[in-house]
Amino acid sequence: MARKIGSRYTAHQILGRGSAGTVWLGEGPEGPVAVKLLREDLASDQELVGRFVQERSALLGLEHPHIVSVRDLVVDGNDLALVMDLVRGTDLRTRLDRERRLAPEAAVAIVADVADALAAAHAAGVVHRDVKPENVLLDMQGPLGPGGAHPALLTDFGVAKLIDSPRRAGPRPASAPVTRIIGTPDYLAPEIVEGLPPRAAVDIYALATVLYELLAGFTPFGGGHPGAVLRRHVTETVVPLPGIPEELWQLLVQCLAKAPASRLRASELSVRLRDLLPLLAGIPPLDVDEPDDLDAADPDPQPEARPPAGPVRRRGAVPLVPGGPGSSPESNRDTHTSMRVPAPDELAGGALGTARVPRPAGAPRPGSARHRADAARRRRLVLSTAAVALVAAIGIGGWLASSSDDQAPPRDSKHSTPARP
Repeated sequence: MARKIGSRYTAHQILGRGSAGTVWLGEGPEGPVAVKLLREDLASDQELVGRFVQERSALLGLEHPHIVSVRDLVVDGNDLALVMDLVRGTDLRTRLDRERRLAPEAAVAIVADVADALAAAHAAGVVHRDVKPENVLLDMQGPLGPGGAHPALLTDFGVAKLIDSPRRAGPRPASAPVTRIIGTPDYLAPEIVEGLPPRAAVDIYALATVLYELLAGFTPFGGGHPGAVLRRHVTETVVPLPGIPEELWQLLVQCLAKAPASRLRASELSVRLRDLLPLLAGIPPLDVDEPDDLDAADPDPQPEARPPAGPVRRRGAVPLVPGGPGSSPESNRDTHTSMRVPAPDELAGGALGTARVPRPAGAPRPGSARHRADAARRRRLVLSTAAVALVAAIGIGGWLASSSDDQAPPRDSKHSTPARP
């Protein structure tokens, strides 16, 4: 059913849903467009509408071949919408879900395109803050690149920044700590988890996480409850991926560094990735074991952050909380809702759960099927041992009772209780 968006645009059909809103195929004065209509509760927030208008010039000024350009911002009654270029293709998450993992050459070519987009945005003073496969579109009508990769375009600039702002009377000083976290846990840089303001380096960390996911089929610190994922970003090191050139691995490690200053800039990352493409030609997708779905050793610290009940999900993007009003089940990885910043003691293994300790080589991951099977075998062994002990105790007790009966004087079986005097 068609609906008017402002005075210039008409939305014809829904292309997709996310926790921040709905994307429509629309028509404008210059032809087909994509219209991201934000949720009604966001549109009714006057402070957010004000930020929306303030960001207009910055968003409209982002022009790059690998950026989905924002053509217009519409504020009309209850409608708050971004009008964007229409990309004929699919998003990277859809391809990843279909293929599980990509060949290194194609993965690197796609990420290099996104790095180009980030370089242009960062040069304009814009931080994306929500880089993930859902926000990378693949232009199926564009020329094929290295590894048969379609051109990649980064979308949803400005959405995270618009929504990631506490309700307050005045502007927050740059040095003031952040008390809420906005985004998808799997791609959040450690400094965001620790409550620092997001800078350009957070996009590099998120993009390196995307590259790791394209190569491995899972994110480096995902799995289990959101609080556990957040803590891993701060405390754990990335697990190596066998089968890729050392140069590519070192590049990943550098961009996943805990210290923001240690990461490459977007322009440097793009150049380094493209330099590696000849080295990656012909390498097939990696054959790596996928980690377990959930980590039972990391209990959920915040009940309100628990993902909704349903089928056990693959290790991958886990939302902080269920999507907001208007979101759909299939969009539960795309979240712009918030979660409080964990305290230092929680990140060290306090309320967020027991600190993880290294497992011996070959030991099963806590919560995995093998781990549960081992636990079941241990329980059966304990129960068997207890049963044997109980039988032995009963036998000994019976022997003692029999011995006592042999030594006691005979009783009249007709009297079960002593006679009353």
